[in-house]
Amino acid sequence: MSLAREPAPKDVSLDELDEQILWELSRDARIPNNTLAERLHVAPSTTLKRLRRLQQKRVYQSAHAQVHYPSLGLPIQAIVFVRMRVQARHSIRSYAQRAIMEPQVLNIFFLGGADDFLVHVAATSTEQLRDFVAVHLSADPAVVSTQTHIVFEHLIGNQHMGHVAGYEEMRRDIDGDAFDR
Repeated sequence: MSLAREPAPKDVSLDELDEQILWELSRDARIPNNTLAERLHVAPSTTLKRLRRLQQKRVYQSAHAQVHYPSLGLPIQAIVFVRMRVQARHSIRSYAQRAIMEPQVLNIFFLGGADDFLVHVAATSTEQLRDFVAVHLSADPAVVSTQTHIVFEHLIGNQHMGHVAGYEEMRRDIDGDAFDR
């Protein structure tokens, strides 16, 4: 698996319909094309053609399943902050490439600031989590420290955005009244 940066899509201009399609798919990637077209007041062939173009241009990259990890025997989730040694900054990408291959790792986020990575993991128990962090994250000589935070609950943003009209609303200036809804 390569962690090479995905080039930004080039020569892509999105109109309001493209954004509406992406918004609806980000809220529910399983939406049938006919339902999507009906919701956006266009022909099904239009949404299908637009979606194919968005996929080809790599704007719509994939759809993901949101699974209930406790049902799979993985009731513990954690966020592990990883800080690399200053002398090891050149090996950040190779460390991340090794870490993402571990079966417990769900996501890795590269950070700016004091910590270098945020590693989202799932485990069968706190013991397995402890052992995973000790053996697979902290033991690397390039790592100066790890800090593990247990996740009690995970809210998925787009599952709670029924009140948001779309990406245009997300791009608006923040006026300080964001939580006064």
